[in-house]
Amino acid sequence: MMERIILFTIVMAFLVTVLLSPLFIPFLRKLKFGQSIRDEGPKSHQKKKGTPTMGGIIILLSIIVTTLTMTGKYSQPGLDTYLLLLVTFGYGLLGFLDDFIKIALKRNLGLTSKQKLLGQIVIALIFYFVLKQFGFAAAVAIPFTNMEVDLGPFYALFLVFWLVGFSNAVNLTDGLDGLVSGTAAIAFGAFAILAWNQSQFDIAVFSVAVVGALLGFLVFNAHPAKVFMGDTGSLALGGAIAAIAVLTKMELMLLLIGGVFVIETLSVIIQVISFKLTGKRIFKMSPLHHHYELSGWSEWRVVVTFWAVALLFAILGIYIEVWV
Repeated sequence: MMERIILFTIVMAFLVTVLLSPLFIPFLRKLKFGQSIRDEGPKSHQKKKGTPTMGGIIILLSIIVTTLTMTGKYSQPGLDTYLLLLVTFGYGLLGFLDDFIKIALKRNLGLTSKQKLLGQIVIALIFYFVLKQFGFAAAVAIPFTNMEVDLGPFYALFLVFWLVGFSNAVNLTDGLDGLVSGTAAIAFGAFAILAWNQSQFDIAVFSVAVVGALLGFLVFNAHPAKVFMGDTGSLALGGAIAAIAVLTKMELMLLLIGGVFVIETLSVIIQVISFKLTGKRIFKMSPLHHHYELSGWSEWRVVVTFWAVALLFAILGIYIEVWV
């Protein structure tokens, strides 16, 4: 039965996204919710100016509707489901506010960095306190071993760092047509398999709902993109995958399965440190996908290469968790 539910979940999420997008994209265009392109970005991206953004709303609707519908087919949605939806919606709402301020209020940077960080921390703390209320173990599993490190009260800091860090990491990766849609679908697919292996079916259903929604969105987001997910989508996806890693007790494994997001973030950190210390840049532009663009790679080549790397990370992560 669960196999059929998993299959129906990914199909339903895909269809909801594919059917909603042609209705929603013209609506965004009518409202003039078009993407603004920063002048310091690659010059080739200027042609994307005006492409409808905030498509993450479609992704969120698909995930929420599909998850609640399909978990109701075999049981009442449990705590894991509601927590994942809370984090996803919370970070999605924060991203929506950021996108709305950029577009409707014509403030190109959206929320200030302090406002965004505060919102991310508050959502992460709510997540932590709910887990604590239900006796969730304040421990982090160590990959390759059966060991866990009990962080005690410091687990709250860890969760805040993890959710905030990965929501921003996915957000940084969202810079090319289809890049995050593909890499995130692969990462969530990996966690769906691992959650299934742990018999955490609510998490598996949620994860495949995200995969289906992203594959449906990719129909319109692949190069040349007809719509962008915006911070509404990328912040929500980053928070959601971090929450899944926590609930499945595979927090540190996310560093491998979400390796593309980690590498993209490290490229920004390395670039900033190098420039501040030496006045020189390591990469032609960060995040890393822009470096390859400016090195002469086509946008599609960069995206497909990153998808392939994400797939290798996902396969390696599954292998380590299931067989090692």
